[in-house]
Amino acid sequence: MDTISVKNLTVTYNKKPAIKGINLEIGESSIIGIVGPNGAGKSTLLKGILGLLPADTGEVQIFGKSIKDSLKRVAYIPQKEQFDWDFPINVSEVVMMGRYPYLSLFGSPKESDKEIVNRVLEKVEMKKYANTQIRNLSGGQQQRIFLARALAQESDIYFLDEPFVGVDAKTEVAIFNLIKELKSEGKTIMIVHHDLSKVKEYFDKVILINQILVAFGNTSEVFTEELIHKTYGGQLTILQKAEQLLIDN
Repeated sequence: MDTISVKNLTVTYNKKPAIKGINLEIGESSIIGIVGPNGAGKSTLLKGILGLLPADTGEVQIFGKSIKDSLKRVAYIPQKEQFDWDFPINVSEVVMMGRYPYLSLFGSPKESDKEIVNRVLEKVEMKKYANTQIRNLSGGQQQRIFLARALAQESDIYFLDEPFVGVDAKTEVAIFNLIKELKSEGKTIMIVHHDLSKVKEYFDKVILINQILVAFGNTSEVFTEELIHKTYGGQLTILQKAEQLLIDN
């Protein structure tokens, strides 16, 4: 049985297709990059799989069940911009949200839930900030607590939307080491990613997308010059020029 099965998934915004007819069969224990130009539907694909956006066509199954029947097995880390960082809540309270699927209606967290929160905060090196208001965190610290919240859920599949944006190099390394640890535990991790220079280093498999699925497979087989150009078109030339300017300067 596939971990994630996506059949003919189409999602539209304002009557315009954001992704069209996506078909994917994804197994367990792998790190998968979702790569494509701006506006290609990378984040839409994640949200469509998760049922956060209504599908016009298609079916998604997680371990052979609907997403509604698999919520405990799936953790989602959205882009940081989608979170209200001025909301009056501290780090521990954010991470405790990862335990909500296990709480009874109106139930309070148990000691075991609190122990899990403390353990994952220590794992992401944020335990000393447990009582800190989230508005006082740096970008890298914010991303670490998002990851901690996902880890607290103890899921089988992790969806991460641009987890390395706005973080320093040390935090990026720390986050990726935790992702590799999840893979070693048999987890599946899907990551929306924009830095083409890191694709071969980071991902076992790659989804190349530009509204339609251009290619999906092992990184060594799919992340080729021909398929990259097919995915990005004219935008690739702009990216290459920008990267060259950074090198020259």
